[in-house]
Amino acid sequence: MTNLPALGQLHVVVVGDLMLDRYWHGSADRVSPEAPVPVMDVRQREQRPGGAANVALNLVSLGARCTLVGLVGADDAGQELFDTLSAAGVHCDFLEVPDWPTIVKLRLVAQKQQLLRADFEEQIPDIAASERIGVVQNKVEKHLRHADALILEDYDKGAIEDPPALIHAALNAGVPVLVDPKMKPLSVYAKATVIKPNEKEFLHALATGEQAVVPAAPRSNVTDVAQTLCSKLGLEALIVTRGGAGMDVITGEDVHHIPARPVEVYDVTGAGDTTAAGLAIGMALRWPYVDCARMANIAASLVVAKLGTSPVTAPELRAALNESTIDGGRLTRDELAVAVAAAKANGERVVFTNGCFDILHAGHVTYLEEAAALGARLVVAINDDASVTRLKGTGRPVIPVEGRCRVLEGLACVDWVVSFTEDTPEGLLEMLKPDVLVKGGDYRPQGVVGADIVKRYGGEVHVLSLVSDVSTTAIVERIRQNDDH
Repeated sequence: MTNLPALGQLHVVVVGDLMLDRYWHGSADRVSPEAPVPVMDVRQREQRPGGAANVALNLVSLGARCTLVGLVGADDAGQELFDTLSAAGVHCDFLEVPDWPTIVKLRLVAQKQQLLRADFEEQIPDIAASERIGVVQNKVEKHLRHADALILEDYDKGAIEDPPALIHAALNAGVPVLVDPKMKPLSVYAKATVIKPNEKEFLHALATGEQAVVPAAPRSNVTDVAQTLCSKLGLEALIVTRGGAGMDVITGEDVHHIPARPVEVYDVTGAGDTTAAGLAIGMALRWPYVDCARMANIAASLVVAKLGTSPVTAPELRAALNESTIDGGRLTRDELAVAVAAAKANGERVVFTNGCFDILHAGHVTYLEEAAALGARLVVAINDDASVTRLKGTGRPVIPVEGRCRVLEGLACVDWVVSFTEDTPEGLLEMLKPDVLVKGGDYRPQGVVGADIVKRYGGEVHVLSLVSDVSTTAIVERIRQNDDH
């Protein structure tokens, strides 16, 4: 991910509901004598594209080409959207709806806090609905001929009334489809490549719209339900965004949790739009879905630190992606997942080894140096104290896990250290998918725990010889013998 390429050759088509976000900024230092409400002195007015238009703006801000299809009214707001987006580089292919106003959302902001939001919108007239749906379909199909990804940005305002037809057209054109839904049943987006609901939207869909898709029994486990939905709806992935709790990437087989990047949040407006743009770019680049989500997660963290629907720029994202690569030290599992993904996206070969590493000695150091030479990054996973006791018996470990981690962190050949509670590192291997798994000793490669996991996804397994006549068990035994004398 740190090596985000130039995106000028990527073309993403966005179809969805367009909005104009208006902001009135000022100060609110008084209370009205007419009612117990603040009085705001308006000092500045601005407007920005919102909804699907903000997704498009994020795409071009990141350097991709974007065609935007949507509905506007024959009014000033619609013209302002067209002018603003066109000036930013978005190719606007709008359908003007007679006797219908462009959706406008007005926010009053004082001291960087929203005081009020007023929505100006009306339901789209039913007159000539089939003709309108057909025009949108034709516009999208025309642009799919030269597209790398399609986003359905569905706010349930009327722009997307036949999702299956749009999805079918994209798949026929070999174009992956990302759906950003609102409150429609997820089943209407069957066969899409990826669906990205937020947690509220996902739980609403489970409560109201998916009875025919997901049996009632598994609903107590949301992860199980999500995996079932992926299979039943023919999705490649379901990505559930959870705000400050990060996001979950669910495929038919795997579940990955991506923690939120810690930032000071000023305004969550537009975060979902930025996430959609980031995901679509990753999909257009044909990145693995977990890497797409990690990049989108970082992009969203940048936008919530801004006030209003301000897009993320390519330099901002590249800088944040570089910051997300953790140079070294002991990490949590989630932190390590981010660091390893960033290293792999940067073309770095990741080597993984594991053990108890109780009383680090010359044999360990030589072995770790040889392991590090097999790649660019070395991950050392160590058993926690309870698992060492189960494996080695009473009295072990001699050194608690905190001390063992601290010593390993100090070795120049070790990049990242992580502890695990299980007896084997198989869970970590499934999550990280390192390029190389290394063990030392008298194993055969096929006898190394986790070798089958690594070989399954195309990784390598190496067995390195340890320095003879040196082992932690032998050192402990000699100490005990000396104590006895």
